[in-house]
Amino acid sequence: MDIKRAIDRIPGGLMLVPLLLGALCKTFVPGAPLYFKGFTQGIMTGVIPILAVWFFCMGASVSLRATGTVLRKSGTLVLTKLIAAWVIVLVASLFIPAEGIQTGFFAGLSILAVVCAMDMTNGGLYASLMQTYGSREEAGAFILTSIESGPLMSMIILGASGAAHFEPQIFVGAVLPFLVGFALGNLDPKLRAFFAPGGQLMIPFFAFALGNTVDLNNLLSPLAGLGVVLALAVIVLTGIPLILADKYIGGGTGTAGLAASSTAGAAAANPLAIAAVAPQFAPAAPTATVLVTICIIVTSILVPILTGLWYRRFGEGVAETDRTDEPHYAHPVPVD
Repeated sequence: MDIKRAIDRIPGGLMLVPLLLGALCKTFVPGAPLYFKGFTQGIMTGVIPILAVWFFCMGASVSLRATGTVLRKSGTLVLTKLIAAWVIVLVASLFIPAEGIQTGFFAGLSILAVVCAMDMTNGGLYASLMQTYGSREEAGAFILTSIESGPLMSMIILGASGAAHFEPQIFVGAVLPFLVGFALGNLDPKLRAFFAPGGQLMIPFFAFALGNTVDLNNLLSPLAGLGVVLALAVIVLTGIPLILADKYIGGGTGTAGLAASSTAGAAAANPLAIAAVAPQFAPAAPTATVLVTICIIVTSILVPILTGLWYRRFGEGVAETDRTDEPHYAHPVPVD
């Protein structure tokens, strides 16, 4: 059975499929972790320690040894996505209370859900789209998207927008595994080669554990419609600045910007990770996880379609003339 190939055909499948399996366990056999105990309970409920190892491996995989063009394009997309997310959270915090909206169609929407949906790009989806629709440099421009991984950027945005306050040691605790991995990976390329594969290897494990926090019965509630609305907001509110930045700063056609307007599969882990170090977000974390998961699915479907349409209208021919034989930074395509 060619299971891996079937999973790879699904955008973000390495994250979404185990997450769905975990959600099925939570929905239909919620007592399984306590029944089996031991290592089975650990793998079903150990989101935080698994994430810690993943953050370390992701940090080790990031290298700043790249061509100037690749760094410029990558930096432009990452900074634009983060600034757009910060502005969105800043505005949303004026209307959404700290505990989230409790009534009406938007019941369940929280600042935590908004920031986690907006601030991370699906690097694997972006890279695959750019290999089809972009130049070589654009295809390699996902190398800095790993910096967005984990809860740190979400926490910085929450703090900078005034939506939350974090003690300094909380920031240190959130970023330390990533920074240690980043330092070791850049000090010794052999360590990077050793640890970097763990960034992909750990994805199905934390996705399965994360899924065990998601009750699929929530999808039968208004959260389904709200999640779709939030996903469309992600594409529009981050896509427009990304397109403009790609055209006028990155020197592209806007195709790369639109391709980066998705929600990363790993973003589904952020609400719980943030709640673990900032208990004030704990009540909103389960609902935020469901909403972000819906965003991942919807943006993984719509962004490739919209990117293809944009390329055929504005980028076809232009991107082809930009393709050169200049070597670009080689890096395994991330799976978000």
